[in-house]
Amino acid sequence: MENLKSLKENVAIFLPENGLEEKLILAEKEDRPLRIKLGFDPTAPDLHLGHAVVLKKLKEFQDLGHQIVILVGSFTAQIGDPTGKNKSRQPLNAGQVQKNAETYINQLSKIIDVNKAEIVFNSDWLDHLPFSDIIQLLSKVTVAQLMHRNDFNKRFTENTPIAMHELVYPILQAYDSVQISANIEMGGTDQLFNCTMGRQLQETNGEAAQIVMCMPLLRGTDGKEKMSKSLNNIIGLTDEPNEMFGKTMSIPDDLLEEYIALATDFSIEEKMNLNERLKTDNPMLIKKLVAKNIIIQYHSVNEAEQAEEFFNNQFQKRNDENRVFEVVKISSLNFENDNITLLDVCHQLKKDLSRNAIRRLIESGAVQINGEKKMDAFDDFELKTETKIKIGKRDFFELK
Repeated sequence: MENLKSLKENVAIFLPENGLEEKLILAEKEDRPLRIKLGFDPTAPDLHLGHAVVLKKLKEFQDLGHQIVILVGSFTAQIGDPTGKNKSRQPLNAGQVQKNAETYINQLSKIIDVNKAEIVFNSDWLDHLPFSDIIQLLSKVTVAQLMHRNDFNKRFTENTPIAMHELVYPILQAYDSVQISANIEMGGTDQLFNCTMGRQLQETNGEAAQIVMCMPLLRGTDGKEKMSKSLNNIIGLTDEPNEMFGKTMSIPDDLLEEYIALATDFSIEEKMNLNERLKTDNPMLIKKLVAKNIIIQYHSVNEAEQAEEFFNNQFQKRNDENRVFEVVKISSLNFENDNITLLDVCHQLKKDLSRNAIRRLIESGAVQINGEKKMDAFDDFELKTETKIKIGKRDFFELK
């Protein structure tokens, strides 16, 4: 129970509210692991940071010795799922389902240990369910109960068609919980109704009802909708580091607290510190820390540092293209001898600074020549027209 606080972190909904404590106590008393279900229909081949919110919570349970059950909706994906967007999702054929499922499982290994997870396909039992058993299954759920699902209720009220297979879908998904004897089902908050239906079917089958743990939905790079490939607002788990860094830097500033909480693996203390810094620091600085942390999780420290350097160079290049440079004629510069160094040129351009101050700027990496950082103050310098020199953060010169 000492890990209870960590397990409850960021969880949006518990049903029932004290259900996790009860399940953990019972599992410890009976000396057995909990069976924790995460179901997904392989409707798209790529996982993203939105999926990772739930997967990282699963990883916490797995690290504590509990049994993760990844349920692939190989049957339900072929009948179509109500998406919550007031229309049904198009069904997939068996070939598409298999291909997407293989990709999903491969990507799961970025977060959980798939070798220790139990991976099951609901077509293994739903393909062989007699029609008489299906009727018996449907008899355990009323239309009124199904109408509690918000999108069904809304579509019914607006006289928008609802196909029968859409009503059956959450019942079949709930039946999966019966088949695998789930103790906990996890999902996003948009899956609350379906997960709750699993509790009901388990109880009607004389089993202990699973508890439901719903994680928040991470908003995508547009800052508005939940992260979804169909909305083109995702940061994919398999994105290249440079792409991952750039996408993270593009999120609106007001999403930073959400990303710190849900997308990073900073400690609780580090997250609190970053949220405090958001009140005073430039959001871009915090965003860079978040971007590097995300890349470290799915790639490496070295690739995170390289991605930051790439972004800084690209960002600086874009800024420099729009920057107004002070034009300085080479003929106006006066040097004591012909052996001209970088320090000599910078001192001529910034006469208000001492040579020691300029040397410190150079050695700290604050001087760039044509966008390239120079750190040796005594490098030979060849005077050429159209050479662009940046000194510090605000001084830009172009030789003519």
